[in-house]
Amino acid sequence: MKTIRRTFQASAISRIVCFFSILFSGFFARAVEVDSFTAVRAVDDERVAATVAADKVRLDRIYSDGLRYAHANGKIDDKAQHIAALADKKTSHDHFDYQVREFRSAGPGVVLMSGRLLIHTTSAKGKSVNDVNFLAVWREESGRWRLLDWQAAKNPAPVNVTH
Repeated sequence: MKTIRRTFQASAISRIVCFFSILFSGFFARAVEVDSFTAVRAVDDERVAATVAADKVRLDRIYSDGLRYAHANGKIDDKAQHIAALADKKTSHDHFDYQVREFRSAGPGVVLMSGRLLIHTTSAKGKSVNDVNFLAVWREESGRWRLLDWQAAKNPAPVNVTH
């Protein structure tokens, strides 16, 4: 009888431990996800500041070596091409104004950032504002979040409708 009681008690304890493990694993997974989103938001803010400053050293640290940067006009750059284009300052990026910036986990060490962004620039043609929707892929590489992919699509100008 004592053996049956001990087996039952051990089984009950195992079930309780299993229940709380499952319960808290979701909590801890969510906490890790939120920490990842906070870290990616911070490094993206750093990317924006480095872009405005045309700072090649900071951009080199932020961009993954495998960067694929697809501009809203269809031009595609790798890491070296994109940094060189920003550094030559033919177009200066004056200000980035996120209208929407959302984060989703795509698996361990990968965060998707998407939204809508107004990019204020100055070139030989003058000042302009590009209104784009974007998708960015951030990947954790050797303990650092780095931009792996950027894809942007230009939004059409609003149409004035008169009744």
